[in-house]
Amino acid sequence: MLEVPQGRFELRRFPRRDREQLRAWDAADDYLLHHLHDEPTEEGAETWILNDGFGALTVAMAARQQVSMSSDSWLAHAGTQANLDDNDPGPTVRPPRLLTSLEDPPARAGVVLVKIPRSLALLEDQLHRIRHNLQPGGRIVGAGMVRAIHTSTLRLFEDILGSTSTTLARRKARLVMCQFDRDLNPGASPYPTTYQLDEQEWSLTNHAGVFCREHLDAGTRHLLAHVPEAIEARDIVDLGCGNGVVGLVAAHRNPDARLTFVDESYMAVDSARCNWQELFGGRDAAFLAGDCLESVDHRSADLILCNPPFHQQSVMGDAVAWRMFSGARKVLRSGGAMLVVGNRHLAYHSKLRRIFGNCDVVDSDPRFVVLRSYVRQ
Repeated sequence: MLEVPQGRFELRRFPRRDREQLRAWDAADDYLLHHLHDEPTEEGAETWILNDGFGALTVAMAARQQVSMSSDSWLAHAGTQANLDDNDPGPTVRPPRLLTSLEDPPARAGVVLVKIPRSLALLEDQLHRIRHNLQPGGRIVGAGMVRAIHTSTLRLFEDILGSTSTTLARRKARLVMCQFDRDLNPGASPYPTTYQLDEQEWSLTNHAGVFCREHLDAGTRHLLAHVPEAIEARDIVDLGCGNGVVGLVAAHRNPDARLTFVDESYMAVDSARCNWQELFGGRDAAFLAGDCLESVDHRSADLILCNPPFHQQSVMGDAVAWRMFSGARKVLRSGGAMLVVGNRHLAYHSKLRRIFGNCDVVDSDPRFVVLRSYVRQ
């Protein structure tokens, strides 16, 4: 139960699990909500929240003023909506508006609340968006755990928005106070960016929120070496697609296959879509933002390619990999296979063997291992 001056709210993480050990809010949410109560915002000012993890800020603020929340995370959207449904916000002017990271923000927000994201690139892109959508005299407050706020974080606020300071830490959380300077000229956002995939002579587009947006990461490079060619696969899924590079290579090597790109990041899915259109034009493909394979039909794929993330927001662990592997077992047709790359110490082989009943080592080195499991016919 989150107890703050705005009220008492029953909040849960997403996806929802029995016996969940982790809270759906952190000390930075609590600190920011107390600060907003002690120094209230102007009556009627629209509040624009960025990167609300599971809706703690959105739910608490919704009963008092108009709220829009932007996030690059499908899970954050789903968690926020579920918690709004569970906590009656009362007679709001209008229901909170949930926006993806690519949708237009409020035309002129009076208050902007920024939960500091893990990615500096995503923060940089968001600060540029704030600059163009803050009403005169608007207020900007950031919040994060101490470990997430660095000199580089504050420099971005200073360079793009204006004079910036931090509060004293409280329960390992800190606030970032920014005074908007309309006379600054920071230029345009540098995102999206591109990098060259030398093996194919492709130029790949990457939005700010994409993992390894500046180069091909080492794990994916290992996986690409083993993407099969000219197989009898009608449907191939790039799970956790990022900019889509794995699925793009699979499409190039299997010109008759239909590709599906899945990620929980809206920017990742849009990057994959942009790259597909650039390289393959009107060839059929699907692009889905969602939780692992929940939005993909059972028994609809012949091959799933995956480089699983080992964190969800700031929480490290193998929960995402478990959901990906379990979902793959349901989505693959009889005889279908899953090809996975991961760090050796993550021991994905034991998880795959438990779910599929089999697991072969395709390749390995001291750091990475490429594994294959299949659905028995």
